[in-house]
Amino acid sequence: MRIDTHNRTSGTGKAGASGRAGARADFVPAGVDGPSRVAGAAPVASTTGIEAILALQAVGGPLEGKKKALRRGRALLDALDEIKADLLVGQVSAERLDALTTMLSQLRERSEPALDAVLDDIDLRVRVELAKLGRYPAL
Repeated sequence: MRIDTHNRTSGTGKAGASGRAGARADFVPAGVDGPSRVAGAAPVASTTGIEAILALQAVGGPLEGKKKALRRGRALLDALDEIKADLLVGQVSAERLDALTTMLSQLRERSEPALDAVLDDIDLRVRVELAKLGRYPAL
């Protein structure tokens, strides 16, 4: 960095001149017109706003629900794949069917009728398979 001096000092006996408001700098870096003004300090906000910020963080964002639904959907599809493999072999695990029944009861949000219809069909099929094994889960 090259430093150009625009103002020559006439002497070094000016103590305290740099502390006054509006005093000019003795040197200015190249590419800078002059010293910039420092903005005054803003008043510190009270700490009562922290509770509001923490409350907003606890609520979660608009994508939080979508991420949660996506995780649930993937878990459900994984469970259905395991049951499909069991059906192809001819040996369905009652524990997997019970776990799927529990998962289906937790997935109900009643917000999308088409999705709820698919979940109802899956639930019916799981209950039929459990009935074949002699297990009748409560509705």
